[in-house]
Amino acid sequence: MKTKAQKKEQIESGVKGMAKSETLVLADFTGVPTKELNAFRKTLRGMGAAFTVVKKRLFKLMLKEQGIDFDPKTLDGQLGVVFSPKDLVETAGVTYKFSKGKEAFKILGGFNLKDKQFLEGVDVVRYGALPPREVLLGQLVGMLTVPIRQFMTVLNEKAKKSN
Repeated sequence: MKTKAQKKEQIESGVKGMAKSETLVLADFTGVPTKELNAFRKTLRGMGAAFTVVKKRLFKLMLKEQGIDFDPKTLDGQLGVVFSPKDLVETAGVTYKFSKGKEAFKILGGFNLKDKQFLEGVDVVRYGALPPREVLLGQLVGMLTVPIRQFMTVLNEKAKKSN
């Protein structure tokens, strides 16, 4: 059991973490082995993010300090929070990759702290499932070249027929 001073310190630490963050991803980690959570934390550290276990009541107080009215008690399970300076898509991607194949780790939602907007877990998972930016750009370029190739094929066939 934490003392009042420890709880106050955790709230202050969380508020500082939010000040440095652009995105929060909320997850239920009940049943996930500590070894796997430590590997997840290490991955997050590489991108400047952190995964912290927070009591829902204390998290509500942290959010209130930021001017966000949200009740985390509506979420199921134990609450783990990813504090990330990166955008939602990148943070959700890393969290989604970790959660794939782990039934015990559930993404509950997320916050875009710039807009103070809460996103449901399914939306965060959708963002996380998106391929990386470079892959999306490659797919877009591929789609744009298809009509040009087809037009060139038609021109080639016309040129063969006129000869």
